[in-house]
Amino acid sequence: MKYSIDSSSSKSAYMQLYVQLRKDIVSGVFPYGTKLPSKRLLAEESEVSVITVEHAYSILCDEGYVEARQRSGYFVIYKESDFISTADTSYTETAHSIATASGDSQFPFSVLSKTMRKVLLDYGENILVKSPNQGCVELRGAISSYLARSNGINVTPQQIVIGSGAEYLYSLIVQLLGKNRIFALENPSYEQIVRVYRANGVECDLLKMGSDGIRTDALERTEASVLHITPFNSFPSGVTARASKRYEYINWAEKRNGYIIEDNYDSELTVSTKAEDTVFSLAKNNKVIYINTFSRTIAPSFRVGYMVLPKQLVEEFENKLGFYSCTVPVFEQYVLAELINNGDFERNINRVRRQRRKNK
Repeated sequence: MKYSIDSSSSKSAYMQLYVQLRKDIVSGVFPYGTKLPSKRLLAEESEVSVITVEHAYSILCDEGYVEARQRSGYFVIYKESDFISTADTSYTETAHSIATASGDSQFPFSVLSKTMRKVLLDYGENILVKSPNQGCVELRGAISSYLARSNGINVTPQQIVIGSGAEYLYSLIVQLLGKNRIFALENPSYEQIVRVYRANGVECDLLKMGSDGIRTDALERTEASVLHITPFNSFPSGVTARASKRYEYINWAEKRNGYIIEDNYDSELTVSTKAEDTVFSLAKNNKVIYINTFSRTIAPSFRVGYMVLPKQLVEEFENKLGFYSCTVPVFEQYVLAELINNGDFERNINRVRRQRRKNK
């Protein structure tokens, strides 16, 4: 074996060993189903303690690269299709300390707290500075890169608006598109969506759902010019729109000269081996406003959401609503930007997706 530990390195021995093992797993030196060397053998060969090897193996287990089988050892379970690409494959030393709070999408608290401390040290008193109105450029840039990697959504940071959750963003959309439009929604749908729209003085038309999305006859009947959809795992029906239905939505907006509001809540935690194609990425007519939040992928207490505007609406948004102050503190924005840029955010999504697939 070729594993060696550099005693002069600032990185701990188990982390050095972990990085070397992970590299060999990903590159195929240890293919799927392969048994890794025993802890004792690897400890002898790399001149470290068995505890050091055990620590490295436990991180590989937490990240979904290997699994421990009782009385048999550690076996590779990594498949490239199980993982979405990450911005950085470096692993933080506390990342394997998963919080035991309820909810299988709970983000590792140890990673979150360490990132918060890092932001405090790196940014200092800058966290007290008022955020730009559309959100900090650091977070908007990180989201832009993440969307390109994970969903094939290629947008500029200027198209992204940060806000305190999806409900706040719904209100901005009403002001942007106008209250004189009829908004069509899925029926059934998440209760808060229609409540927010009606509170903003919008007439809502509830369209009956079928097995793969809003029924075609309901789409043809409505006089709405704005269509709010949750194409993945719509709540409470659990319906996911097939590709043909997503294109039907796009064609509907084109014919009506209307807009689609794509609420992509929970889509990142799909059990599929690839992320669902978004309506935004499929549409070529610049008629889709994309919305997502971090309430499922980080924690419900993170009241941070973002919307992606089509290019044709960016200038209009700035002219009409650019005066609104950002409702998310800069500290939280910097923390999220750091989690996305260093890869911890996507590693947690990989972990949850793989666990869901295993339990399905």
